[in-house]
Amino acid sequence: MFGNFTYCNPTKLYFGSASLDNLSRELPKYGPNVTLIYGQGSIQKNGIYDTVLDLLRRSGKTVAEIAGVMPNPTLDKLREGVAIARDHNTDLLLAVGGGSVCDYAKAVAVSVHCPDDPWETYFVRFEEPTCPIVPVGCVLTIAGTGSEMNAGAVITNTETHQKIGHVFASEDVMPRFSILDPTYTLTLPHDQMAAGIYDIFNHICEQYFSGEDDSTSDYLSEGLMRSLLHASRIANRDPQNYEARSNIMWTATWALNTLISRGKSTDWMVHMLGQAVGGYTNATHGMTLSAVSLPYYRHILPYGLAKFKRFAVNVWDVAPEGKSDREVAEAGLAAMEAWMQELGLVMKLSDLGVTEGMLECLADGTVVLPGGYKPLCREDILHIFRESLA
Repeated sequence: MFGNFTYCNPTKLYFGSASLDNLSRELPKYGPNVTLIYGQGSIQKNGIYDTVLDLLRRSGKTVAEIAGVMPNPTLDKLREGVAIARDHNTDLLLAVGGGSVCDYAKAVAVSVHCPDDPWETYFVRFEEPTCPIVPVGCVLTIAGTGSEMNAGAVITNTETHQKIGHVFASEDVMPRFSILDPTYTLTLPHDQMAAGIYDIFNHICEQYFSGEDDSTSDYLSEGLMRSLLHASRIANRDPQNYEARSNIMWTATWALNTLISRGKSTDWMVHMLGQAVGGYTNATHGMTLSAVSLPYYRHILPYGLAKFKRFAVNVWDVAPEGKSDREVAEAGLAAMEAWMQELGLVMKLSDLGVTEGMLECLADGTVVLPGGYKPLCREDILHIFRESLA
């Protein structure tokens, strides 16, 4: 295991059925002004909104609301939320929803007291906050992003077609507490469940497909992937299976709370490719990842052959006897493809509205990160997008 590191995760989790009851234990720790942040109406239909609002009022809180946060939160929406939070003199931002709502709350948290433009400061120059950060709490209703236990935020600039994520270094950006009740995920449409499952899986892959050392983090990753595969198949057949949905929710948190990235390099190029697509199409995040993943992994497989072989054997139970290393590795990706199709994931960019004429712009909008087995050049990116298109 290579690399020295520091690990700290200050987020307190309440997990399980009826865990929302614990909100009343957290609210007294913060001032009187709470800004409630939520999406486009589902929590009002399923009753979570009324329950949360009642708990806030019984705790003596004055509540402002930021409603209508979209799946890919925009810069305009961020500016709107910052204005509301400032006017309310907010002491706590309470995000109730999925990962986009939690991401958005963290972006608001670092922007409320920022004297400069938050887009330029945090998403172009990638500066760290020097101003006070408003505390964030989360009530999670969708499993996928892991945003409930990390310091990441993703914002889309619709004018420039850029979708950019910033994982902040400050522990103060992380939610102070998160409430995870798997029963809230039981009513999700199938495509949302599937997209969330693949987002979880790819978070693990982004951290797994890097490095050549014997890393404890990789063993943890393999266990998380196997658990997710098992639970996803059950949930795909029986979406109301609480055990499967609870395991999916818990795996999502551990997939991206920074634990499995400690002591090793990480890749994140599937996310960079997918975010470039999202900036132009506003497609569901998990589906942009599923559309570009296999062409990317097949492109880099020769450069990380040992890890892809290990992935095939340890995650997909591919028998290596009588096969070359390349054949074993390719069999692993074939098994992954079959599972993706079983879930009903989007497998090509054309299904997300991407056309051949968009590929040059997508390549220009793709951020290239170090850490994977092969740093991509522009021609590599265009090749992967073309392979993903058909």
